[in-house]
Amino acid sequence: MTGPLWTSAAIAAATGGTASADFAADGVTFDSREVGPGDLFIALKGEATDGHLYLDQAFARGAAGAIVSTPVAHPHVLVRDTMAALEALGIAARARTQATIIGVTGSVGKTGTKEALFAALDRGVPGQVHRSVKSYNNHTGVPLSLARMPAECRFAVLEMGMNHAGELSALTRFVRPHVAIITTVASVHIEFFKDEAGIADAKAEIFEGLEPGGTAIIPFDNVHRARLIAAAQAQSARIVTFGSRDGADVRALETMRTPTGGTFVTAQLLARELSFTVGQPGSHLVSNALAVLAAVEAAGGDVAVAGLALAELGGLAGRGARFLVDVGGGETALVIDESYNANPTSMRATLAVLGKEPVRRRVALLGQMGELGMASADFHAGLAEPVIAAGVSVAILVGADMAPLAIALEGQVDFVHVPDAAAALAHLKTMLSGGDAVLIKGSNSVGLAAIVAALGGNKA
Repeated sequence: MTGPLWTSAAIAAATGGTASADFAADGVTFDSREVGPGDLFIALKGEATDGHLYLDQAFARGAAGAIVSTPVAHPHVLVRDTMAALEALGIAARARTQATIIGVTGSVGKTGTKEALFAALDRGVPGQVHRSVKSYNNHTGVPLSLARMPAECRFAVLEMGMNHAGELSALTRFVRPHVAIITTVASVHIEFFKDEAGIADAKAEIFEGLEPGGTAIIPFDNVHRARLIAAAQAQSARIVTFGSRDGADVRALETMRTPTGGTFVTAQLLARELSFTVGQPGSHLVSNALAVLAAVEAAGGDVAVAGLALAELGGLAGRGARFLVDVGGGETALVIDESYNANPTSMRATLAVLGKEPVRRRVALLGQMGELGMASADFHAGLAEPVIAAGVSVAILVGADMAPLAIALEGQVDFVHVPDAAAALAHLKTMLSGGDAVLIKGSNSVGLAAIVAALGGNKA
């Protein structure tokens, strides 16, 4: 940045508030635990707590100023509603930038695609690409990510998520993307929808915020492709599809597993053919990479440089990170950390990755999946086929909702069914041995990240 991210005068102008003093901020947060020197702290009021209670803590950590709805003895901008002020700050940040904005949503792969897209663009214009961090993709995370965006960046990649219809419609109107990606549509959050077609319609809301002449990037191989295309056409979007089947605009012509476990891909883009490597294993990551290249091309980035960046990407903590565990006797076991979340589609994809690992024994530590509604039992039982196909030697099933899978695996795969993450960790420690590969995956609510941390992972 050539100057401060926000001055008190600019904050007041954006929010309609009143500044108590002059100050300048280089960062923005609403979590007092994340405050760093020079940050702006926004004191949000939530159902469980009130950010105003943490103002002293925020300033002790170096906050430059705050947005508050009650006058305080610190430099601040006084507003009527701090949540509305956060939204206004995000809107102002979007209005002042000339950056090309790329929005990312999808039932699976949002964060990984966002991170890959950031790496691909940043490789071409280092330090000039902004992105949402973590999974800040909801009604507070999206305006926060916008508010953190420097005015002079060249590109910005914003992740948007939803659990219910109408949520993306609101978020995309904040972001106003020039390029909008849907990674895929699957039965995630199905509890809140009549059927999967309803999820597709909710994901397609991202196109409602597209800037005039914007590009919609759509998964060609998805069963809801026609529905997504129709929604994009209704917004007069330019449509680019990606996938592995004939007819996709951006298509994988040939794939080959590399000696290190990644995938060498030859792809047809809109304007050229490109060969590149996806550093991490998995066909789902090849699909995400095609979406990334489609977006880079649509945004005017350098696709050749983007291909180099894809080869260098490692797995994210909770989303494919890998590490070795010392099991004694000079031997190690491989841990594949997919603990961040789970749904039927991502379970199948990661089990397929486990099945291709050239190891002595494959262990699947699987936590129950949430928000599947009345179909939960069928979805859990349906995991038996990919577990068996992956050649899993031992399955550790965590949570009461895994009972249908336990029944389906009877007599086919050795397994143990335990109530919680602590019991799963205890059992894993008794049986883990050299040459094993362990996939750890489940919904956030199961808490499998604690198992990863206990084994020495979760460093990022």
